[in-house]
Amino acid sequence: MSAVSDRLPAFPWDKLEPYKKTAAAHPDGIVDLSVGTPVDPVPEHIQKALIAAADSPGYPTVWGTPELRDALTRWVEHRLGALEVTHRHVLPVVGSKELVAWLPTQLGLGPGDQVAFPRLAYPTYEVGARLARAEHVAYDDPTELDPSRLKLLWLNSPSNPTGRVLSKEELTRIVAWAREHGVLVLSDECYIELGWEADPVSVLHPDVNGGSYDGVVAVHSLSKRSNLAGYRAAFLAGDPAVLGPLLEIRKHGGMMTPAPTQAAVVAALGDDEHVRVQRERYAARRAALRDALLAHGFRIEHSEASLYLWATRDESCWDTVAHLADRGILVAPGDFYGPAGGRFVRVALTATDERVRAAVARLTA
Repeated sequence: MSAVSDRLPAFPWDKLEPYKKTAAAHPDGIVDLSVGTPVDPVPEHIQKALIAAADSPGYPTVWGTPELRDALTRWVEHRLGALEVTHRHVLPVVGSKELVAWLPTQLGLGPGDQVAFPRLAYPTYEVGARLARAEHVAYDDPTELDPSRLKLLWLNSPSNPTGRVLSKEELTRIVAWAREHGVLVLSDECYIELGWEADPVSVLHPDVNGGSYDGVVAVHSLSKRSNLAGYRAAFLAGDPAVLGPLLEIRKHGGMMTPAPTQAAVVAALGDDEHVRVQRERYAARRAALRDALLAHGFRIEHSEASLYLWATRDESCWDTVAHLADRGILVAPGDFYGPAGGRFVRVALTATDERVRAAVARLTA
């Protein structure tokens, strides 16, 4: 076991513990804006679907029920503008983090292969490469990479942590380059429902992929759009030549989405109204926190989408973390997402309205 754990970096969130204690000592309590975990209720109709499927004594299938696959294909076409999506184009997974961490291993990557991801990125992209013993490389523009050993190219739009959105033109250029060099594109689109000052586009859109899913797979999650982080509900959509073998591997590994969760996903993807309501909650929190941070002397970059504000006071991110912790506010240091984030902090919108009001009051006092 140590041989596996030795490949991994230290778990970054442990470094926040002293600052969390400082923030928790505030007389009015901590405002935790460090982690993007939903705090609002699971919509009632989704809870009811889960409860109705609670009597599920048999093993679920890895590929999911036909009803689930129907829901996935309908949503991909309706929401993302994808064309001619069949059951072969979709695959449910047990939460997107599990997928990101184990995908390089499941693809058979190893020493000598390269996995690339944005210079500022979700740390699990690197973890996945390390678990597979593959090399990892960070990029500013993926088309400037040497493609000779590059096997897996992660895109992330809208970005975690920066909220940056790749334009349709950028996505089209990158997909064309990757195809030219035989590089598999995995596009992490888990925040696509949360565009504020930009309208995120999927790699599954025909304007991006030319109407072909060859070499292109998108990752989607219901954690943020439907408050289902606790349900572990996510899925892949794209190239059947990639998803077919992954399905077989995941069958052998027993990577099954629980049957009640599958039923909940069907209910969630069949309803747009709860997504609109949740977006409005986040939009209000975003506006309040953004104004307060600017008034407090912060500068905000990108942040045109997703659940975060990427903010700086032009100092070490840890000095900023300490400054805010003294005010009872906990945020994530930017260097969790790569050295390029060393002077930024990530401020999550995932706190209750009451806690957001408390943060605003402390920042504007």
